This record gives sequence, structure tokens and C-alpha cells, in this order.
Amino acid sequence: MSVVKLCVVAAFLFPGSLAANVYAQAEQPCLRSGAEETYQRKVGSSQALTGSSSARRQRSSETSDTCKVWQGYEIRLRNNTHPYQFIDLSGSVSLAWVGDGTGVVLALTTFQVPLLLVKFGQSKLYRSENYGKSFSDVSDLINNTFIRTEFGIAIGPDNSGKVILTGEVSGGSPGGRIFRSLNFGYNFTQTDLPFHPLTQVTYNPRNASHLLVLSIKYDLWISLNFGETWKKIHDVVCLAKWDLDHTIFFTTNPNGSCIDRGMLILKKTSDFGESFKTVGDKIYSFGLGGRFVFASVMTGVGTMRRIHVSVNQGETWNMAQLPPVGHEQFYSILAANDDMVFMHVDEQGDTGFGTIFVSDDRGIIYSKSLERHLYTTTGGDTDFTNVTSLRGVYMTSVLAEDGSVQTVITFDQGGEWNPIQKPENGQCDSTAKDKEKCSLHIHATYSMSQKLPVPMLPLSEPNAVGLVIAHGSVGDAISLMTPDVYVSDDGGYSWTKALNGPHHYAILDSGGLIVAVEHNANQPIKHIKFSTDEGQCWYNYTFTEDPIYFTGLASEPGARSMNVSIWGYRDSMLSQFWVSITIDFKELLTRDCDMNDYVQWLAHSSDLSNPNDGCVLGYKEKYLRLRKSSVCWNGRDYIVNKQPTTCPCSLDDFLCDFGYYRTENSSICLEQPDLKGHDLEFCLHGKEEMLKTNGYRKIPGDQCQGGKVPERKEIDLRKKCVSTLLYPSEKVSQSIASSALVIAAVITILLLTVIAGVIFVKKYVCGGRFLVHRYSILKQHAEANGIDGVDELDINSSESNRQTYHDDSDEDLLE
Repeated sequence: MSVVKLCVVAAFLFPGSLAANVYAQAEQPCLRSGAEETYQRKVGSSQALTGSSSARRQRSSETSDTCKVWQGYEIRLRNNTHPYQFIDLSGSVSLAWVGDGTGVVLALTTFQVPLLLVKFGQSKLYRSENYGKSFSDVSDLINNTFIRTEFGIAIGPDNSGKVILTGEVSGGSPGGRIFRSLNFGYNFTQTDLPFHPLTQVTYNPRNASHLLVLSIKYDLWISLNFGETWKKIHDVVCLAKWDLDHTIFFTTNPNGSCIDRGMLILKKTSDFGESFKTVGDKIYSFGLGGRFVFASVMTGVGTMRRIHVSVNQGETWNMAQLPPVGHEQFYSILAANDDMVFMHVDEQGDTGFGTIFVSDDRGIIYSKSLERHLYTTTGGDTDFTNVTSLRGVYMTSVLAEDGSVQTVITFDQGGEWNPIQKPENGQCDSTAKDKEKCSLHIHATYSMSQKLPVPMLPLSEPNAVGLVIAHGSVGDAISLMTPDVYVSDDGGYSWTKALNGPHHYAILDSGGLIVAVEHNANQPIKHIKFSTDEGQCWYNYTFTEDPIYFTGLASEPGARSMNVSIWGYRDSMLSQFWVSITIDFKELLTRDCDMNDYVQWLAHSSDLSNPNDGCVLGYKEKYLRLRKSSVCWNGRDYIVNKQPTTCPCSLDDFLCDFGYYRTENSSICLEQPDLKGHDLEFCLHGKEEMLKTNGYRKIPGDQCQGGKVPERKEIDLRKKCVSTLLYPSEKVSQSIASSALVIAAVITILLLTVIAGVIFVKKYVCGGRFLVHRYSILKQHAEANGIDGVDELDINSSESNRQTYHDDSDEDLLE
């Protein structure tokens, strides 16, 4: 089930002092804004990076030079505009959609004021069954208990209808309190806990009745009956996570401290705490992504650590062939699925950038994908974005030699990155040195951290094929000037300026409708803009005669709804109160779409005369997409229609193999100079293996067949290549005990031989001379280009645009 949470956090509720921020799907900040009536037309279409696209022009050519005047829409929308006022003194509002297509929305308002050494708080709970058109005050269902603002609402997965509200209990209570609902928040059952929660209650993704939570004493508690009863299963747990098959992974420390990073023990339980198995020690951090388990492990050499990967839930581990990092660096997993991993590796120093590596399908062997990737050490800000509306597309920012921030995009899952083509109707800003060579740069998390007027992150939806909405500027780099809103209808190949200035925006009806509200933090608003042709023509609607101070734009996750809510507050001399105005656009698009409303579109196309046109990751896809000129309703049951076709293999289907690299604007993989004439060796499944290659390996997830397939062969040398970094200490002690039975003289000889062999293998094979030498080459090449990095492991699922923030520059993000 798709779930989104919207929190509007305000300062003190006194006249003239309320300042609000909004945290929506990816927890991006949204500021109050106003709007004035404007009318704008999208002009022309631009060329893709690889040239003009007949397939793309096919859709854009449907648009005429002028937008038609749409008569009567004001009356239709006015009859379907539903205001609601929350008359309570609340400083924040949290929204949660319960279920998919149910129309149920929970709104939790909270007001908290510190009084001496305690905090006085009040919560009210409101429930809507019609997508926010009206609400009922159901605070009596929770006995008017104060519900936590930071993680007070937890919605169950898979449209289960389960809801948990976490309350705060005063008076020295031995435990906390939760309220449980099995029926989409229609009623709640109060349950007192034998502990105080430290974190939000997490659901087992396969069974919403199985719950997990950490207490303020760092004890791990589990419930198998949806919170009715609880059982403590382990003491001193630092971090715990559900895996997809009921397994729970967690880190602990025998000395009782979670602060001592690098000395943690990684354990798992597959029977809900009846038994435990230690799967690693010397752990710095761990994470789950796709079918992979990741662990950042101390090497025993100072503060250095390395990434280990398991594909069988920690039963066996392989050392990822990535550079080790030190105390002031970090790893960050930017995205992970069952096929591959995007890994950011920080260089030494606090430069705020590093290198992106792309893994093979085992998560072990990595190829350099992008240098100078921006990832700040101070705030943990990265612009890495998965464009979910078209497969294989990612955007991010790099830090240029001159210190400017520039946007690059890949259409083949990290195989090649390029600047974004300048929109035809976009003008280079005044900062551009060369007006003929400027490109489009996307504003995202980094721009927000720099306090630029960027109210939303780039937006795309899997069921709105090819559609991307983002703030951007046209020039040599990201500009400090006020950004505009740009729209792409082909997954990021070509863009068009759609709206002047920053806006809040949302995608409805699987891309058949876009709505936007102008961002102005100082003025109340009364207008909303909408487009039925993917941002070409925009129309204004006055949704209220009494303007409100805007705080957020909210719609049901999944982009299938036709309802959007405008949240804000009204300010008078004596009071301030929250206002929600919900607009139902269903009466605007009264006709259901039929087959004549759709047109065939070939994704990733640039040259229709080429038989391989549109081939990305080994196959091409044709879609049926809504015509821009069609004004109709896709409906909640709309399913993306696509027809995949396998392509013959070419060099574009292969990454550079271990020890090889591509020069800029070249598809040929070249051997790194200092490795010529050397056998390439690496560790796999506890054994040293020799890699025979001509420099190429297939991109993970690539489905090409036949064609040109470079040879790649691995030869088992049948020699032990032991990485003891992750083995639990008890295994090592058992090995030592058994060896004590050998005759003393033989032991001495064998030990000397084994030690010499282990030193040789460890130094020269598994992370030693060959790999360190290779890394030194990478580092020198990086430093020559101003490359730096940070040490964090952060997994951003490709199914969402969730951003993970961190405060420490030396903390791996393995979320």
C-alpha cells in the first residue's frame, strides 16, 4: 500500500508569529506560498541528448501554438470545492492516508508548550472518509491522549487497514501507550505497554500483525498479535530491521554501549526471538537493500572499514571490491534492488563529493560510474534521484573543478552520465559564460540545504510514464537565482519550461492532470493552477475568496486520485486556525478515456531508422500513452500498457570490468595502465579467484540476447582467500583450540607457513597490493579531477524518492 505522511510543523501559535514548514513524501520542506493569476503556454519541444526524436516529436506535435480557451471549468470546480476549518489551537498537523482508494485520511493536530521542566501538550484526531472533503473529530477514540508528533502515526502495509498511534504518558508511568485500529481508523483499542518506545513501531512487510520496536532502554520488543501483547527478545539493541521473510537483523554490543561503533555484533533471528545466530562482529553499521545484506566492518587497521555483502541472509559474506574508508569518510548506498547497487564512496577530506560505483548482480564487483558526485559531509545532502516514470533513469549533481554544482543524468542505470539538454524555450541565465553551451540544472536537496527558494524535490510516478516535474535553472551550473518549473514528457531526455518561478506541484490521475500552487512565503493565496496536457497549457482557478497562508499541497500517494487538498491557515487579530480546501477534479474530466485517446510511444528513442532505437538494458518498450489533446479520465484502474522487445547485445549493454575504465564520451573499456600484464585476482565465497576478461561485463538486469558479447571468464584457483573481518570471534577461538592438538614442532612450522601465506594472500590479493594499487590509481585520478567523498551507507529504494539525512560525516548509511 502506498502511504504518504504530511506534517505541517509550526512555531508558537500567537498572532503574527506562526511560521510553517511542510514535510511530504520524501520529507522535503515546503514553505508557505501565494499565487497570482497567470496563463502560460508550453512552446515547442527540445531535442534529446542524442539528437532529435521522431517519437518524442510525435507527442509534442499535437500541441498548437496557442492554448484553447476552456469555458465553464470554474463553475464545475466551484461545485466540487470543499473547505474545512480545524478550530483548535494546534501548532502542527500530520496527515496519513489509510488504505489505497479508501478515501480515509487521518489528520492529527498537536499543540505542545514547555512549562518549567515538563511539556504540556494536546492532540486532536480527525478522520475523513472522502479524501479530505470533510472531517469528523474523533479525539474521543483516543481518550484525548497526546500523540507524539515525531512518529505518532504508523500505517500498516498492503492495504491492511491497520493503524497504530503512539501516545505519551505522564506521571512516571512504567510504560508507554498505543492505540490500535484494525479497520482503517474507524475505532481504536487502547493498549498500555511495558516499555517506553524509542522508535516508531515497524511492521513486518509480509505480515502486518507482526510488530517490532526499540525501547528507551535499547531493549528489542516484538508483538505477534498486532500489539495486543509484547515480548522482550533482546537487551542492548542498537538498530533492528525486518527482512522480507520474517527474519530480524539487529546489532548489539556485549559491553552495553551503542556508541562504540566498530565493536558491534550483527545477529539475526528467524523464529521471532526464540533463537539467535551471530552472523558478524566488528560491525560499524549494517543495512538491507533488495536481496542484499550489507555490513560496514572494521579492518583492524586503525579506523579503516570495508563493505561486506551477503545474498543468503548473512550465512556467508563476500568483501565488496571497493576502496576502504577511514574515520572521516563514509559509504552511502544510493539505490539497491535485486540486480544491482549504486554505491557512493567518499574520498579523504571534507570536500563534500566522492565517486559513485555500480555493482554486478552479486553486489561484489564494482565499476566506477560517476566521479565528483556531490554529497556534502556537513549536512549529508545529495541530489541523487531515481526517475521512477522511466526505467534506468537517474539524476544527480556533480561538483565541477571551479566549485560550481552541475546536474547530470543517466538513461542506462549508471553506464553513462551526461548534462541535461537545454530546453528550447529556456534562456541561459545571466551567469552563463557561453550562452550557446548552457544546459538545464535541476534543483533538489542540496539547493534546499542552501536555503534557495525550492519548495519541492523532483517528482515522478511509475504510472505517469515519462513525466518528470522539477525546479531548474539554465546556465553553466545551478544558479542562485530564483528557479523555474520544468517538465519532461520523455523521462528526462527533453525538457520544457512550464511555470515561471517556484511552485508546489502534484501529479493526479496517472499523469492526466497536474496541479500547482505558486510559492510565495509572505503572501496569502487563493489560486491554484492545473494542466491536462502534461504542463503545456495552464489554467487558473480561484478556490477561495478568503485567501489562506499556504503550508502544503496534499494528495493520495500513487497519483491515481482526482482529489487534491490545499492546506494552510487563516490569521486574524484574535485567532489562527488550520484550513483544508479539497478540490475534486473528477467533474472536470467527465469522460472516461477510450483506446482512441491513447497513442503508441517508444521509450528511449532517438533515431527510428535504427533497428536498435530505444534499446536500453537489452530491451525496448512501447507504451500506450494518453494523447496530450485528450481531456478524459484515466481512472483508478488504469494500468500502464507496455510491450517489451528484446534487443541484440552491443557494447552499450556492458560495463567496464574490474581493472578497466572508460574515457569520457567513449564506449571502449581500457585497461588501467598499472595493471597491464598482471593477473586480476579477487576474493569470492572465501576463495581466491582469477578473473580472465577483455574488459567488459554485462550490466545487471540487462536482457539483451545474441549480438556482440565480449568474452568474460572466471577461473577458480582453488586457493583459500580468507577474509576474517566478519567472522564471529567464537569461530576463530574454535579454530585455535583445535590446532592446539598438533605436535609443537609441526605447529610452529605450519603456523609460520600459514601466516606467511595469509599475509601474502591478504596483502596481495584480498584488498592488498593489487586492489590498493588500483585504488591508489583511482584516488590519483580522482584528486587530479578534484574528487572527494564521504563515508555513509544510505539506501534509497528505487521505488521511492526517499532521502536519508545524517549529521555525522563518519557514519555509514546502510538504511
